[in-house]
Parts: sequence; structure tokens; C-alpha cells
Amino acid sequence: MAKIEAKKRFGQNFLKDSTVLDKIIQSMPQSERKLIEIGPGLGDLTRLLLEVKPLRAYEVDRDLCVHLKDKFHKEIEENKLELIQKNILESLEEKTLCEEPYDLVANLPYYIATRIILDALEDINCKSMVVMVQKEVASKFSAVAKTKEFTSLAILSQCIADVKLLFDVPASSFEPAPKVTSSILKIVKKREFVKGEKSLFDDVKNFNGFKKYLKISFSSPRKTWLKNISSIYKKEFAAELLEKNKIAMNIRPHELSVTDHLNLYKEISL
Repeated sequence: MAKIEAKKRFGQNFLKDSTVLDKIIQSMPQSERKLIEIGPGLGDLTRLLLEVKPLRAYEVDRDLCVHLKDKFHKEIEENKLELIQKNILESLEEKTLCEEPYDLVANLPYYIATRIILDALEDINCKSMVVMVQKEVASKFSAVAKTKEFTSLAILSQCIADVKLLFDVPASSFEPAPKVTSSILKIVKKREFVKGEKSLFDDVKNFNGFKKYLKISFSSPRKTWLKNISSIYKKEFAAELLEKNKIAMNIRPHELSVTDHLNLYKEISL
């Protein structure tokens, strides 16, 4: 079979470093849940995943699907690999990638990585993620309060999950080599945003209100939380909330902890 070239329109960079591939496998949660892979590419990670358990893989590239069907014809025949040719964003719009609880493993295209992670966080069946993303994105999801990287991405994910940037992956580990450093991000849910017994919010409307609150709170990151939130609420009311929660009036949104933001939102309830 002719060599398959990476396609820019799909944001393809094939991970070839065996050491990194092994570390990804070691980072996966040990569970009996279904295993889902996004963007199997040439199948190097897929091959190692199949040594752990059967899996479902989503691949949008028709040429790669032909390659994967040939490479894993035996596993497909034995129902160890379910290969689905479909745009992953379309699948996530259907609310879930699997009808049962699952763990997600993926080397995500940089240009849609953030959206995929956010959608998977809201997918009640997704219980964990071990994903390769641009280091800048991984830093934003795993950031801690009082750092400039701490934004709504960190708050949304850390409300319901333990989030860790495990390790960096140099550009030389890929073919073709990207222009940025990548990182492995691990997200393990401890509860759900909505719908579960351990849910954070009562309903979708309430959760969407929290997202709106965060957007307003971080609308001008260099300004104070009080200044930002006063674009929607009276300044006197917002100041009373800060005083009630024993928070400084001049605090900026990134200086507030996840718990602080949740408590303030509960008082506001957009």
C-alpha cells in the first residue's frame, strides 16, 4: 500500500514515538468501561489499545479508514475493533459517543481539541479522557487559581473532574512534526454537570447559566471580577456578594478559586 500522507485540512500529525505511545497506555484508567478512540490515524496507538481491550474508533478520513480496515481486518472480523467513519463533531452533537459508560483516548487535532474536550465533559457517558493536545490548551484546562492560564476552561473541567497535565511531547515525536509542543492531558470525572446523582447542577438551564456567568466574569481578564460582573448586575449588589463571601473587592476573575466561582454563581443564578 502506498504511503499515506498527513492531510492539513484534518489537522493530522501522526504520533510515531513508541515511548510516548507506551506512556499513554500506562496513563489510562484501569476500568471495565468501553474504550473510545478519536482519530486513530495510521493505527499505531490503536494497536496498543487493542492489546488492552476492544474499542470503538472514530475516523473522518476515508483513505485512513481504508488503511485501518486492511491493517486491522482480523480485529474487525472478531468484533474487537469497531471502526466508524464519521466527523467526530457530528457525533458529539448527538450527545454521546457511546450508549454506555466509556473512557476516551485520543491524539486530538489541535484546531478542534478544545471543543471536543468540552463536549466530552458534557457527555454523561464519558467518564475519563487521556488526550494529546497542544500544550497551551492542556495548560488552560489544568491551570490553578491565581495563574494567568486560569480561565473558564479550567473551572468548567475542574468542577467535575480531576485534571492533570501528565507530560509534554516534543514535535519530533510526530510525522510531520507540528510547530508546537504537545501535552498529554488526563481528565477523570468525579461527578457530572447535570443528570446524575452526583450532578453539580439541577438541570441544563442552570448549567448553561453558569457558563454564561463565567463568560461575563472573564470578559476582561485584566479587570476586576466586580467590574466585569457589573456589566450585568448592579455594582452594589455584586459588591455585597463579595463582602458576604469575604472576598476582596479588587480581586480579578483568575484569582478566584473554582469554589469561589461556584458560590458566587449560586448567589447570582443567571
